[in-house]
Amino acid sequence: MLRTISTHVFLRQRLHPGLLETLAKGGAQAIEIFAARQHFDYTSKPHVKEIAQWFAANPLQPFSLHMPLYADEEMGRGGSPAVNVVHSEKSRRIDGMDEVKRALESAEDIPLKFLVLHLGDAHDYWSPRTLEHAMTAIEHLQAFSRPLGVKLLLENLTNEVTEPLNLVEIVRIGHFKDVGVCFDTGHAHITGGIPAALAELKPLLRTAHIHDNHGQKDEHLWPGDGTIAWDETMQELRSVPEAAAVLEINYVPEESPEQVATRAAETFKKLEL
Repeated sequence: MLRTISTHVFLRQRLHPGLLETLAKGGAQAIEIFAARQHFDYTSKPHVKEIAQWFAANPLQPFSLHMPLYADEEMGRGGSPAVNVVHSEKSRRIDGMDEVKRALESAEDIPLKFLVLHLGDAHDYWSPRTLEHAMTAIEHLQAFSRPLGVKLLLENLTNEVTEPLNLVEIVRIGHFKDVGVCFDTGHAHITGGIPAALAELKPLLRTAHIHDNHGQKDEHLWPGDGTIAWDETMQELRSVPEAAAVLEINYVPEESPEQVATRAAETFKKLEL
């Protein structure tokens, strides 16, 4: 699997070439950029070009972009609603898709392969109407992302909309041949178990978010710091051809960039990547 790390590990800091250099020192072959305005300001052309120039001069791949979860610079703490492309209110769905498109525009400068897309938030339920909203959002965002060379990946979250069988149903009914899945190990561990989720989603898997927890909440810990059975999980994931293993670790202010690089290198080795 392609050794990849998400810039989520530096979420509260402005993304800059020095942090990308740190991730390279940790053994990463590719990067997933987390689109959050206080971190990666996709609305700032100078910032996007700064990151694009670093990738152009370095061997690391700009593998994927994680969609923005909020449209503000405070991750919703100031009252800004979450980005939700399947919200029951049409205006919220439109606003959500517009924000995702703003982030996708960064692919004009950064040659990204994938966009990781969330369908709903923790409180969204599965229904025929939600299925319709999901298919509309995917069709709309595909039309925008395809000319940029970016494919969509649907992530299994902790809501009902993105349960494995429902993600399979969305792709099947919509005939979305170019849409895959970003398999999130931590979310699967919380919501019904990794083996069962992988059994359904493996044929669609293109990339995996790798992080740990204790089965109760979404902690985004380094693998080994929670209760996921990593030997069995990685054996299954490594059998997926050309997939990427993306370390998506929670930001911890006490960890220096150098410590992050060390933990990343240790983790890649532990997972036999």
